[in-house]
Amino acid sequence: MSGSLFFHVDLDAFFASVEKLDDPSLVGKPVIVGAEPGRRGVVATCSYEARAFGVHSAMPISEAYRRCPQGVYLRPRIERYVELSSKVIEVFSSFTPEVQRVSIDEAFLDMTGTERLWGPPKDAAILLKKKVREKTGLGISIGVAPNRYVAKIASGLRKPDGLVLVAPGELESFMLALPLSKLWGAGEKTQERFRELGILSVAQLSSMGEVQLASLFGKAGGAFLHDAVRGREVGGMGGGESASRSISGETTFERDTADRECIEDVLLSLAEELAYRLWDTGCCSRCLVLKLRLQDFTTLSRRSTRQATYRSSAEAYKDALTLLDRTWDGKSAVRLLGLGFADLEDSGTPSQGELFAEAEEKTRKAESAVFEIERSGKGKVTKARLLGREDTRGRPKPG
Repeated sequence: MSGSLFFHVDLDAFFASVEKLDDPSLVGKPVIVGAEPGRRGVVATCSYEARAFGVHSAMPISEAYRRCPQGVYLRPRIERYVELSSKVIEVFSSFTPEVQRVSIDEAFLDMTGTERLWGPPKDAAILLKKKVREKTGLGISIGVAPNRYVAKIASGLRKPDGLVLVAPGELESFMLALPLSKLWGAGEKTQERFRELGILSVAQLSSMGEVQLASLFGKAGGAFLHDAVRGREVGGMGGGESASRSISGETTFERDTADRECIEDVLLSLAEELAYRLWDTGCCSRCLVLKLRLQDFTTLSRRSTRQATYRSSAEAYKDALTLLDRTWDGKSAVRLLGLGFADLEDSGTPSQGELFAEAEEKTRKAESAVFEIERSGKGKVTKARLLGREDTRGRPKPG
């Protein structure tokens, strides 16, 4: 494989896999990590056994319980997931310095020019899988391709523990052989539109010109589909964090949603994850970035920079809601939601504007104490937002 070479690596059912790793009695059971049944919140990750019941990430927990009442429901242990994710990233970094972390459980590796070190792409991928398993006990799926978009699709085709390689000369044939449901970025609403138009295959889409596609799916959607079905790189695949300048996470909804509460709950989960990762790295940031991809393929990004550094997930969540209001019309269905801290700095002396911010400092200290409690294994503290509230979708708390 010559030219550019990318691996997309996805940790298989990451949170659920970690829970099974730490508690072998869960092996073979439908494990659902997220909010507690009867409480407000969403599924963070679920095992493949739970997916067989139709449960998926970002699904309201009430719907997950309706589909799989026999599931094992667990609250997330973000500190443990961050610990293992960091070990996985260390393995990735031993293969290439060009690691683009998309979220806590997936990354792109630019493996261009590494053949002399690791051999052919297939050998390198097999070795990478072996090293991750040895270091962490976790399984990964890898897609190998000349660009990020095709690598992303390839990694999801044979999960769990999958490996799919697409050579440079096979990009278009690979895409043409895909079922429409595997066209990454084309969510449920787009799939419905395909059916309405009588479009049944990627080949049919590829026969349409960009102007025709734009007339059917809008300018952004037409441009996306025109490039995607030809196996070309598409916009938005390079938005992950680089080196040590940012920390980010994102969730792709399996079904596009305009449910404000669902979006807010996912934002809260992202803010908690990012705050822990920020604390864990010993860094701080003044810049928060929100990313939205809508069902018409439009990608929106907005950032805010403040004088004081972020000291807690509550601060990040509050500003994330403000960014959401400035970015989202409240009606358009959302396909992908991302949140990140940019322009990271080393933690040190409090900056101007936070020297007298006693309330924020108290919040920061309280959250740091929570992180320490969770890391030590002495308990789990849950955000009040996700507790003690009647299920907004009308389902009584399971007894």
